[in-house]
Amino acid sequence: MSTSMTPPASPMPPETLPGEDTRPPVTAAPRGEAQSPLEESSRRTRWLVTLLIVVALLWTLVPLIWMLMSSFKNAEAVTAATPQFFFSPTLDNYRNLFTGANNLGPYIVHSVLAAGISALLAVGLGALAGYGLARTHMRGKKHLAFWIISTRMAPIAAVVVPLFLIFRGLGLIDSIPGLILAYLTFNLPFAIWLMSAFFAEVPSSLEESALVAGCSRWQAFWMVILPLTKSGLVTTFILCLVFAWNDYAFAVVFSGPNSQTLPIAASQLVTQTGIDWGQLTAIGTIVVVPMMLAGLAVRRWLVTGLTLGAITGE
Repeated sequence: MSTSMTPPASPMPPETLPGEDTRPPVTAAPRGEAQSPLEESSRRTRWLVTLLIVVALLWTLVPLIWMLMSSFKNAEAVTAATPQFFFSPTLDNYRNLFTGANNLGPYIVHSVLAAGISALLAVGLGALAGYGLARTHMRGKKHLAFWIISTRMAPIAAVVVPLFLIFRGLGLIDSIPGLILAYLTFNLPFAIWLMSAFFAEVPSSLEESALVAGCSRWQAFWMVILPLTKSGLVTTFILCLVFAWNDYAFAVVFSGPNSQTLPIAASQLVTQTGIDWGQLTAIGTIVVVPMMLAGLAVRRWLVTGLTLGAITGE
């Protein structure tokens, strides 16, 4: 009895879904072999991005590091023709800032009060106005939002004279409340615009659920909506604080002996007889370091706020 041998059936190719990519994956070429044009282009892109990041870091960090180092040098080392990287550190520059006629204490107090209070007021008022702007449905809403932020775009020189006349009539020249109001005129529009973007990211259904549960409009805003925008509040406060802390134009016009801030104190070290570079770098460090530490302390909320709320289309 003869039997016929049948060859085994070849396995059927697996079915592919419509639109599924059936191309083989691109693998890196073994070491020593030529790379494909796609791999070579990707490698060059990574190197270019890395180079740009390194250049940006050097451009940002080298001046700050050099200023910090110079603040601990003596007068001879600071003004030496050849840069000195190795030196004996001294605290004379910082000690001289707080002794004698160069007492920096009042300037620090004025900066903390003016910048801190104006930033808090900008965040509080900006949250209320931004919430109303985000939840209001009316004609011309986008035009209103643009008008609000356009007041922040105006050059300081265009508003200094009108504000000076108003503040002089109200007796606010050379006073901390005057500086607070001056900083608020530029910080508040920015805070309203930024906070409205954050509130627009929060679904209105959460607020409606709170209203159905018996909350009032204010309770829904305070207990439901506001905690969800914590990153926006922190981001807005830090940015407003930095703007007010570093301001020089408003401070030089509206402040006086009783309300001068740190930027004014730094400018007073540049005189006709010369520049005290040691004390100037020391006061520059005092101005820069607190804002850097504040940014690093809240970097998680700051990065989240800048990448989520600030790119909305509202």
